[in-house]
Amino acid sequence: MRHPNDNSFAERRKTAADAKQKLLAKFASAPKADDPAVQERRAEREAIAAAREARRAEREALKAEEHERLRKEAAELTAAAEAHEKAEAAAREAEINERVSRVVADEAARKAERDRRYAARKARQR
Repeated sequence: MRHPNDNSFAERRKTAADAKQKLLAKFASAPKADDPAVQERRAEREAIAAAREARRAEREALKAEEHERLRKEAAELTAAAEAHEKAEAAAREAEINERVSRVVADEAARKAERDRRYAARKARQR
């Protein structure tokens, strides 16, 4: 059974050729590379790309600046921490030295008192 919309081979071939001709006509009527409108759009795209590149470079410069600032800040904090540690170590060392000198002085005082008592006892015995 034949369908009423069933095209013959010749009709399908003619339709395909017409479609191909229309497609070629469409591309033939498309603006060429030297067309002012095409050049204007290309210039716009290039300007946008240049602006985008400038913004990217600016962002990178800001990031580099921020990175450098953070690096300096970290170096300053490290130096301050090292100075603080050195000051604490010096204070501990001074405290230890003070304790040692007090112990030595107390020991000398005890020895002197012991020697005095010994000498007093010897003097009494004579």
